Amino acid sequence: MTNNKIRTRFAPSPTGFIHLGNIRSALYPWAFARANGGDFVLRIEDTDLERSTLASVDVILEGMEWLQLDHDEGPFYQMQRMDRYKQVLATLQEKGYVYPCYMSMEELDALREKQMAAKEKPRYDGTWRPEEGKVLPAIPEGVKPVLRFKTPQTGVVGWDDKCKGRIEFQNSELDDLVIARPDGTPTYNFCVCVDDMDMNITHVIRGDDHVNNTPRQIHIFEALGATVPTFAHLPTVLNEQGEKMSKRNGAKAVTQYRDEGYLPDAMVNYLARLGWSHGDDEIFSRAQFLEWFNLDHLGRSAGQFDEAKLRWVNAQHLKAMDDAELAQLVKPFVVKVGVAESLIDADDRLVRIAALFKDRCETLVDLANWAKVFYVDSVERNAEDYAKHVTEAANPVLDAFAAVVENVEWTKEAIAAAIKELLKAQGVKMPVLAMPVRVLTVGTAHTPSVDAVLELLGREKVIARLKKR
Repeated sequence: MTNNKIRTRFAPSPTGFIHLGNIRSALYPWAFARANGGDFVLRIEDTDLERSTLASVDVILEGMEWLQLDHDEGPFYQMQRMDRYKQVLATLQEKGYVYPCYMSMEELDALREKQMAAKEKPRYDGTWRPEEGKVLPAIPEGVKPVLRFKTPQTGVVGWDDKCKGRIEFQNSELDDLVIARPDGTPTYNFCVCVDDMDMNITHVIRGDDHVNNTPRQIHIFEALGATVPTFAHLPTVLNEQGEKMSKRNGAKAVTQYRDEGYLPDAMVNYLARLGWSHGDDEIFSRAQFLEWFNLDHLGRSAGQFDEAKLRWVNAQHLKAMDDAELAQLVKPFVVKVGVAESLIDADDRLVRIAALFKDRCETLVDLANWAKVFYVDSVERNAEDYAKHVTEAANPVLDAFAAVVENVEWTKEAIAAAIKELLKAQGVKMPVLAMPVRVLTVGTAHTPSVDAVLELLGREKVIARLKKR
């Protein structure tokens, strides 16, 4: 491994399903690694044993697989690295960076209350911090200590954030961080530094809810003698109500968008624009995104999710898709709405259905619902369209057309010619025939070209549906 190779990571906690706000924090480090010939590492931060679940891990893995955010290494699980953390912790303790603290929770609470009453910032006061010439309290019996990190007490800790610019904290504002619990389990801020050091992570691209962790982590990196990564803290993704996107605020799991028929490339396109831009480009391919992506054009303000915009982006990608590829993607959705796979595989119609209807659809579910009409025996008709178009006045024209359908050559061109001839013979305009025919055959008055729809439907189905008025 060369020292200058870019290495990024995505390190989610499996304490709830992964939503779009979370997955955007995977998209950018993935894109940055791919755009620069680097490596992308997946790490599962599962040290919160009470809240971490295997189901949440599955959603992370499935969501990333669906969006094709492939990782080069991992997934690594923090719970499987405990021996390594404890080994590094012992080394830091030997070097004097870490010390045991025997202050109980009751004492800490009392200290906080006293500080707040005095209008001071609540913080640990360093009672057990060893200093030259300082006499520490007597060690209480039967109390297991936490381990605290000796935070520098003077000077400034800062970094040039690739998203937010220069950020600095006064060390005097930071107390001594707990880096191991009484049972010896290391805490998040420590584990993450050991992981980033061991995995040679060069760029940490993550949500701005981690900004306050960063000065702590820089101190730990420095104590470990590790290179401090470059940081980019991404602005929050808000929901449609302007609140931070979260499960509590109604966010959906990433995999739900897959099940609702969104295309992975459309989702990547949409998410990319929720905090990064390339001029005024709204619609772009995955290849273009990777060609253009860098950290210089990350936005500084929060991105707001807009489902209508997502549907529009998805519709543009649907329209642009190769018909055969689209047919392959929509096939499982057609099966899901009740069409037997053997029926779909019996001919090549699904590709042609996809070609004909993709301009009218926003999702694969929309397209599957159109496709279903061409395979099932009977179709549900829109009541309003039926009442408006399938009238007594339309019956003679429909009867004449039903007779024509019996013998016409079954091609789009021949059907179009037969319709034209019939309209002339009956002395009526196209809508008088086309609208009720659409309602009777596919259930709605709003479809693409009627000759194309009828040809795809097949003579038998057309005849049966025209008779059933």
